[in-house]
Amino acid sequence: MSQELLIDVHDNVMWLTINRPERRNAITVSVLQALTEAIDDANRRRELRAIVLTGSGNQAFCAGADLRHDPAFRFDYSEPHSYSANLFRRARAGTLPLIARVNGACLASGMGLLAMCDMAVASDKATFALPEVRVGLFPAQVLTVLQHLIGRRKLAELCVTGDAITADEALQIGLVNTVAADFDRALDALLARIRDKSPAAIRRGLYLMKHIQHMPFEESMAFTESQIGLLALTDDAREGQEALAEQRKPRFTGH
Repeated sequence: MSQELLIDVHDNVMWLTINRPERRNAITVSVLQALTEAIDDANRRRELRAIVLTGSGNQAFCAGADLRHDPAFRFDYSEPHSYSANLFRRARAGTLPLIARVNGACLASGMGLLAMCDMAVASDKATFALPEVRVGLFPAQVLTVLQHLIGRRKLAELCVTGDAITADEALQIGLVNTVAADFDRALDALLARIRDKSPAAIRRGLYLMKHIQHMPFEESMAFTESQIGLLALTDDAREGQEALAEQRKPRFTGH
């Protein structure tokens, strides 16, 4: 795996760190490929409870695509799918909680990385922007993963002006879950709230949430009806109900 992406697993969490601090953790094709492979690997590992995505250092989460390294992310036009689109697809298919640790500037394609995550914890010094219009581009693929997170008018403002917003503003519009000066402590608290829950319920629940997002009402109702029955058949569901009846802490296995 490229040293541009550091991978560390501890306490049943896979940490993915974009390691290009000299370029404010701007991403290249090799970083996109490494992220895609790592997220796929994490979702196959049943012992893991979450994935944390962050950037190296304290200046930037991700400053977007490294246009000096990969000018305009030159495409192989014989391929129908781009590297960034494939990463967003794999993140969306994942059923392991994917959490962004936003340690600094989050710009352009970095906003796509943030938006593809299920949750986000940010430093109170973090900033957020879609500055593509300043260089004659537009955040096209980012819109696919960002458009359902925040209101359309604010999204249009960010895209058309390229102006940055603060961490507090990002919290107000629903772009992140938590903003804190000690954001690592806030992240640890969030991970603790995940670890004592049923891995099976979370895995099937994220699958359900992602599938019903664009379904019409009746289709969503029918799909969720079937999922409730399947959830009830898991070992974790039985253990959870027995623990409740016996007034003890459940011992979830993730099955």
